[in-house]
Amino acid sequence: MTLVVQAAGMVTAVGLDAASSCAAMRARIDGFAETRFVGSDGNWMIGAAVPLPRNWIGQKRMVHLAAGAMVDILDSVPDLSQDDALILCLAERDRPGKPVIDIARFAEELAHVTKTSSKIRTRIIENGRPSGFAALQQAEKLIAEGKANRVLVVGVDSYLTTRTISDYRSKKRIMMADNHNGFIPGEAAAAILVGKGKHGLRLSGLGLAREEAFIYNQLEQDGLDRPLRADGMVAAYRQAFEASKTQLGGIEYRISDLIGDKFFFQQAALTTLRLERGRSEFQDLWSPAESLGNVGAAVVPIMIGQALYASQKGYSMGSPLLIEASGDEGACAAAVFHETERAVWRRAS
Repeated sequence: MTLVVQAAGMVTAVGLDAASSCAAMRARIDGFAETRFVGSDGNWMIGAAVPLPRNWIGQKRMVHLAAGAMVDILDSVPDLSQDDALILCLAERDRPGKPVIDIARFAEELAHVTKTSSKIRTRIIENGRPSGFAALQQAEKLIAEGKANRVLVVGVDSYLTTRTISDYRSKKRIMMADNHNGFIPGEAAAAILVGKGKHGLRLSGLGLAREEAFIYNQLEQDGLDRPLRADGMVAAYRQAFEASKTQLGGIEYRISDLIGDKFFFQQAALTTLRLERGRSEFQDLWSPAESLGNVGAAVVPIMIGQALYASQKGYSMGSPLLIEASGDEGACAAAVFHETERAVWRRAS
C-alpha cells in the first residue's frame, strides 16, 4: 500500500484541535463531567461533551464539530480541490438517536461552514466505530485508480442524545454507579488527510472481518450464545500482517478503541493470546476512550491522528504500530502503520 497519512485534525472533549487533544490524551487528562441526563440512581450521568463556544444541538452541532476538525487540517495544508475526495464516517444507520439524520443537508452545511466546494466528491460510511477503516480502504482504491489526488476522511459522532442514552441504558451498556460494565458516552470529530507522499504515517496493511460472537450475541439478545474466540479480530489482524509482511511480535505498540465494556477487553486479550509468538518485551496499548469515552465513528481518525502526532513529536513507542477497532454488530478492523521518518528527539527508553 502507498497510502500516507499527511495531517490530522480533531475536536474533542479535551481539546478543540489535534495538538491540544493529543497533548491532553498523552497526559491522561479526561473530559468527563456531569451531563444533563439522569442516571438510574437519580444523579446526573457522566459524559464527555465537547466545550463548544455556543450551545448548538442536534445535527447543527455535528456540523460544527466536523467543521472544526476539517479546518484544523485545512489551516496547514493546501485547500481541497475537485481532484480531491471527502469521505464522511457517521453513526450506524439503525442506531436510535443518531445525531445526523439528513445526510445530504449535513454535507451541504459542512461545505458552507468550511468554505469548501460542494462539488467535491463525497462518500458516506455509516458503520459506527470501524467506519474509518472502511474509509481508508476506499481512499486507497480512489488514489490507486487515479480518481483522487488526496482523500479527507472525517468522522463525527455523539452518544449524548436522549434516544441514544435511553437505548443503551436499557441494554445496560452505559457506565453508571450500578453498572461498571459499560462505556462513558462522549462526542467528537476528527479528520485525517491521506494521499501519496513521503512524510507521515504509511499504511502498510489493512484487515477487515466480522465477529460472529459479537457483543449482543454475548448478551443473548438475539437468542444465541456463541462462545467468544475473537475469530473476527484475529482474521483482521492476519490480513493486516500479511499485507505488511510483519507479525504481532514485531509491532512496537497498539492503539485500540476499548470503550469500556469487558467484552472488547476480552476480545483484545484473546487476539493477543492467539497471535503473539516469541515476544518478551513490553508492548504498550493506548486507548483514547480513557480520555474521551465512546466517541463512535470519530474514533479511528482520532487514533490515527494520535499516532501521527506521537511520531511527529517524538514520543511514539516505535514503528510499526497497529490500530484496531470493532463495532457492536461484529465488524472488526485492524491496520498496520509505519513511520516514514523519525522525530529528531525520542523519549529515552
